[in-house]
Amino acid sequence: MPAHHRFTFEDYLRVEEDSVIRHEFLDGRIWAMAGGTPEHARICANVIALLNLALGARRCSVFTTDLRIRVRATGLATYPDASVICGHVELDPTDPKRHTALNPKLLVEVLSPSTEDYDRGEKLEHYQQIESLEEVMLVHHSEHKIVVWRRTGGRWTSTEHTDGTFLLAIGCELSVPAVYRDPMA
Repeated sequence: MPAHHRFTFEDYLRVEEDSVIRHEFLDGRIWAMAGGTPEHARICANVIALLNLALGARRCSVFTTDLRIRVRATGLATYPDASVICGHVELDPTDPKRHTALNPKLLVEVLSPSTEDYDRGEKLEHYQQIESLEEVMLVHHSEHKIVVWRRTGGRWTSTEHTDGTFLLAIGCELSVPAVYRDPMA
């Protein structure tokens, strides 16, 4: 088998700085992240808009996929479809450009056919190692179904939502139909 080059986190940051595409980093390896479909982009935009509206005056900010999140416990660096950070943004001290956050309260992934297994499995396990994280919201692409993983004490439990509204731990109520809203349909 051919030998693979192992990258440091600093190497990865240099690749990201010079690249027009985003990459994920884990265990010395760098992977290009695929672009999304119009449907994926619409659902992401809906979620971000709904979260912004629902947060109101709370001291929380919603971020797009442009914000890199790093899981200190495992080393994963990635770009969730949306993230919410309450209070101050804790930046990774090993990132000299200060583009990597460490303390999300909520992470959102809109599942796609090519990444669904990874997002629901290994990536979710990485996310669950983030100390500040309270919830992960997995939004299905092929059906109106949102699975919310919530940390309660030291345990993670999931709840499936297919209609109506649901309450997130950060105090926001979201509507399943609004997440999937398509004014062009």
